[in-house]
Amino acid sequence: MGAEVEAQEFSRADRTRHREKVRRNLDVFARMLREARFDTDDPMTGLEVEINLVDEFGDPALKNAEALAAIAHPDFQTELGQFNIEINVPPAKLREGGLTTFEETLRRGLNHAEQKSSEVGAHLVMIGILPTLAEGHMGLASLSANPRYRLLSEQILNARGEDIRISISGPERLEATADSIVPEAACTSTQFHVQTSPDQFAAYWNASQVIAGPQLAVGANSPYLLGKQLWRETRIPLFEQATDTRSEELKAQGVRPRVWFGERWITSVFDLFEENVRYFPALLPVTEEEDPLEVLEAGGTPQLVELRLHNGTIYRWNRPVYDIADGVPHLRVENRLLAAGPTVVDTVANAAFYFGLVRAVAESERPLWSQMSFSAAEENFHVAAQQGVEAQIYWPGVGQVRATELILRRLLPMAHEGLDAWGVEPEVRDRLLGIIEQRCLTGVTGAEWFVRRMAQRSDQDRYDALRATLLEYAQGMHTNEPVHTWE
Repeated sequence: MGAEVEAQEFSRADRTRHREKVRRNLDVFARMLREARFDTDDPMTGLEVEINLVDEFGDPALKNAEALAAIAHPDFQTELGQFNIEINVPPAKLREGGLTTFEETLRRGLNHAEQKSSEVGAHLVMIGILPTLAEGHMGLASLSANPRYRLLSEQILNARGEDIRISISGPERLEATADSIVPEAACTSTQFHVQTSPDQFAAYWNASQVIAGPQLAVGANSPYLLGKQLWRETRIPLFEQATDTRSEELKAQGVRPRVWFGERWITSVFDLFEENVRYFPALLPVTEEEDPLEVLEAGGTPQLVELRLHNGTIYRWNRPVYDIADGVPHLRVENRLLAAGPTVVDTVANAAFYFGLVRAVAESERPLWSQMSFSAAEENFHVAAQQGVEAQIYWPGVGQVRATELILRRLLPMAHEGLDAWGVEPEVRDRLLGIIEQRCLTGVTGAEWFVRRMAQRSDQDRYDALRATLLEYAQGMHTNEPVHTWE
């Protein structure tokens, strides 16, 4: 969720100084792009997964501090809610068996974490929204102890000037309010990172936007929130609303939301960082001492702390990342639109589909984004979030088409080509993409499985049914058999 930030209050002078520093960072970043100061050789890929904690009955376990102390491993970190933790899998090169490494590392890490955290009464569940969350879990008391989270909550609520309102309509309707950003903690995601050169960044970001709809359709895994059946990927509208700093009047004026699909295709990574500075006031105006220009001219690598912190409070579904490894800066696209789970192998299959497809689309001779409007990609994204595997989406040269048919006929062959270009072993490629194929053929994603199981328990109390279904889901998760095979 980001770096530690101490609890503090900000003056008007703090905000002015921070704005000037962010703009100085942006100028230095532009110069670094011009001077080609980035690591572009042999790109790495990465994977992060946010995880929910539940007790033996399937209810949220507000024990992430105790769980992390028991797990005692640097790959595991705190998250926004006390019922969340996160695992950061070390980056890997796909041509060196990266997908297999991700799978083995994630499974080993989660097995260890489950064993240790269960000793303090917290069990791990990978799902996009913990379906047993109730309104009583949505208050400030559920925030993690890191002062950053309470500070961020205060800044978002202060910017809004009113409580957060959650309004989502699906098969059922949810209307709720919250006096903190804890509803954001209900959104647990999988994040894929792909490193690119500055020259290729725009193509990889645009490609990620193009394929967002199909990704969501075949990976949906959060159909319930606060006892209501809503979208197949309810994380999308929930996250958009839970961190919205705009009042109703500002929305009507067209002010951009901080959770943002975007509004145009880009030509450079600079476009995204420049938009961040132009459109969004700082939520956490913390200013460091580093003079980035002095560092750059002395031959060093500037941290660009303020630019990175600001970027971390603007929640693009495909986010640009500036980072430093071994003293060398690099750029990544962070693909953050998929839910966690259902299993390790499902997660790595989603990774294979994304990494293969994004490379094929980004490096195609005639870019797909030159053949479709940006608004069409955004509509695909929201339709897929709402309808999941049943979604009908737009695709260039095809028109409106069922997402599963598009994936089977066009996108899976492209993903195969992309993984071949990455140097992924054919047997690994076929096994993982075969899981995506079977989800399309059976129509079973995590969301569909959960909704169908709930329908079988329609005569039960809603929360009793949610607990029972979640515990059954957790059993399937630990078998690591892909969700489309669950009985």
